[in-house]
Amino acid sequence: MNTAALSPLSRSAALASMTADELDVLVIGGGVVGAGAALDAATRGLSVGLLEARDFASGTSSRSSKLIHGGLRYLEMLDFGLVREALRERGLLIQRLAPHLVRPVPFLYPLRHRAWERLYAGAGVALYDTLAFSGRGAGLPRHRHLSRTEALRAFPALRPDSLVGAIRYYDAQVDDARHTMFLVRTAAAYGAQVAARTEVTGFRRDGRRVVGVRARDLETGAELEIRARTVINATGVWTSDIQSLMKGERGQFKITASKGIHLVVPRDRIAGHTGMILRTATSVLFVIPWDRHWIVGTTDTPWSLDKAHPAASAPDVDYLLDEVNKAIRVPLTRADVQGVYAGLRPLLSASAEITAKLSREHAVDRLAPGLVLVAGGKYTTYRVMAKDAVDAAVADLGTRVPASCTDQVPLLGAAGYRAAWNRRAQLGRRAGLPVGRIEHLLQRYGTLIDEVLALIDAEPSLAEPLDGAPGHLRAEIVYAVTAEGARHLDDVLTRRTRISIETPDRGVTAAGAAADLIAGPLGWTAADVAREVAAYRSRVAAERAAQEQPDDLSADATRLAAV
Repeated sequence: MNTAALSPLSRSAALASMTADELDVLVIGGGVVGAGAALDAATRGLSVGLLEARDFASGTSSRSSKLIHGGLRYLEMLDFGLVREALRERGLLIQRLAPHLVRPVPFLYPLRHRAWERLYAGAGVALYDTLAFSGRGAGLPRHRHLSRTEALRAFPALRPDSLVGAIRYYDAQVDDARHTMFLVRTAAAYGAQVAARTEVTGFRRDGRRVVGVRARDLETGAELEIRARTVINATGVWTSDIQSLMKGERGQFKITASKGIHLVVPRDRIAGHTGMILRTATSVLFVIPWDRHWIVGTTDTPWSLDKAHPAASAPDVDYLLDEVNKAIRVPLTRADVQGVYAGLRPLLSASAEITAKLSREHAVDRLAPGLVLVAGGKYTTYRVMAKDAVDAAVADLGTRVPASCTDQVPLLGAAGYRAAWNRRAQLGRRAGLPVGRIEHLLQRYGTLIDEVLALIDAEPSLAEPLDGAPGHLRAEIVYAVTAEGARHLDDVLTRRTRISIETPDRGVTAAGAAADLIAGPLGWTAADVAREVAAYRSRVAAERAAQEQPDDLSADATRLAAV
């Protein structure tokens, strides 16, 4: 198996292949579930295509809370099966599938009431651990009860009067966009043909049966016809839009969108050595360590406006600041907020007669012969959702197909990761880079670090930090377009890296330097560079302006001024 570099030429080659021969399975949607379905189908020996209308992970799959978790709060809903399933997937990701991308994080659950709350919450967290170990989803330490003194030592920022003690437990986190991109690359390594910036505009039909799609290459404007024996729609909040292309067919469930926003705050603004989960009046609030930052989130409000660019408003930002400030000694202000991102959760509602519902969290439906829909779910259980969707699709093929094996398939960069981590000092000496830089690269690329270091060997100037974003090397920007499928400046600054939310100016300074680096591999002219930089800076300005608006309607209009 090769490492399937998603180079600028690989996309056109993939589209040529998809239009030349009939596929066994065509997946629409390059988020985590679609990418997972492409990998699942490819590792069963099927011919597979994957189309994404924008960039891989450009929707929900780059805008989550970045947690791989069982969903502790689902225990209160008595949904033990869902929690066990998610914890099993958490264990697989940490131990086998993506140890270079998914890592453990301790969380503090502050207790505000004596006796009964410690007993109640402690029983819940103990059950959480028990379900993890019983479902082969361990790989993390068990929980521990802390006194108030111990809790304040772990999280000094907490107001002493806000707790009487705490429980420390473990979950995990991931850079969701990078994980999704690695799924896409791994699927390509197993033979899947993958193409972003390719929009499905209609379905090819033979009677009622779907036999492929019509699509448009958004980079060139070319109209495409792709034949497939079965199609999987994994488009998340866009599910209903794709369903609407099927004239005369009615799906058995619908998707509504819920907006969740997150704030990114520099690490020195909150003194703490663990993550934290806080109860609010309506839900829970996470304070999550994120390298040199904290992520604070999230909200949960209905959203019926633009799905491609959900906007955070002033009340969204103020709500999160107000909630976190109830628990910490030194209040956060808007000036402390370095980045803001908004995402949409695809919430599932089904008709009473649906027969293909596989759990309370996700469902699979056959809209017509040859067309399978998968919807709902949570990021952690993407692999199960993908498996279920492919199971439904192959039942339509009428041929014997092997069972899913993705629980045994590590993503690219995973094999040998722990050995590479143990050798990081040697890698640093060989590359002439500090160990801290090597650790950063290993946690982003795993054993594919050698490909990044090879760029530096060929062009030593790529070992320098990127102007405006010194946390990243110039080589990472080049690698994003030569191997990771990025085609635009926003792809690089927002998803291949997190420069858009991790730098004080949200990547405005870095935009010019990054565009200059990727111009060569992408064949950009000076006019192309100027246009990409202007578009990126306009987007940042529109998002900042939206975050000053008093409601969703005005925030949406302000954000769309710079689509």
